[in-house]
Amino acid sequence: MHVVTSMKLDIKTAVLTLIVMAAGGGLLVFLIGIRTIRSGQRLPFFRKRQDLLMRGWRRIVLSVLLVACAFFIGKFGEPTAYKVFPPSPTITLTPTITLTPTITLTPTITLTPTITNTPSITPTPMMPEEIATQFLGIVTPNPESVFSTLQFSKAIDESRLAVNPATEFANPVGKLYATFSYNNMLDGSQWTALWYRVQDLKLICYETQAWNGGTGGYGYTECEPISSDWLPGEYEVQVFLGMQWQVSGRFTVTGNPPTPVPTMTPTPTRTATITPGPSPTRTSTRTPRPSLTPTITRTLAPSLTPTRTSTHAPTWTSTPVTPTNTRAPTMTPTP
Repeated sequence: MHVVTSMKLDIKTAVLTLIVMAAGGGLLVFLIGIRTIRSGQRLPFFRKRQDLLMRGWRRIVLSVLLVACAFFIGKFGEPTAYKVFPPSPTITLTPTITLTPTITLTPTITLTPTITNTPSITPTPMMPEEIATQFLGIVTPNPESVFSTLQFSKAIDESRLAVNPATEFANPVGKLYATFSYNNMLDGSQWTALWYRVQDLKLICYETQAWNGGTGGYGYTECEPISSDWLPGEYEVQVFLGMQWQVSGRFTVTGNPPTPVPTMTPTPTRTATITPGPSPTRTSTRTPRPSLTPTITRTLAPSLTPTRTSTHAPTWTSTPVTPTNTRAPTMTPTP
């Protein structure tokens, strides 16, 4: 009988624990839903307000379901548990021999940790002094300004909303955007976005400037460092308004970054300098000779003057005279 009573107490304790957890969870979810609805009613943006209202009503419905679950557990939980786990008497073994240790070894050397792991980024981010010196804002930030959670993506649309937002990006990453919505902002107040690599706390990107985006809407900050800065690991983006931290978001980069292609740097080469030599002396110019104009003189050929040569008259002989042929006068050329 003692064992059966112990079994009832154990099951009853478990049932009571479930009831308290369900009822407490329902109450907590109900309060969160009411707070979400009130926050949504104060937003001027219709889309954002509708999202918060729907989220608040879903939480209220969930709280009602948790309370109903607590009620059914209280009413039917214990009988159902006994049907599944019927109580049965068990034999309790009592040890007859108690072993008593004779020698207790006490450590003589206490090892103290030499390295204390400290978080690289504090829970409440602080503005670096070298960034604060670059502030140009002339308007005191509105303490009632609000920012939504950050969404990370490789592209944004015309409304400055993230396209395919994610929390993990594979190398090569290139340019990343962190988008957000805002309200109750004042133009001219200083705002800053810092992009950190968590493992070595290196600031890979930042921007700080006077706000010019109006009272409410959607905004973004972007980061495009050199490819070798996107090392695999976790990254955090912190948004500040003045010196006051507003919101943070984290994402992860996987894979090794691409190896940068080495660029050839030109080596200076000596250029030969021209040593001025002696100035050239003028050479005498040749005076052109007058050209010989050939004149053709016609040389008259020697005129041939015929001369008459006298011949002897024929002599009369006793023989019958027969005339002899005399040669005709010949032309003797004279020079």
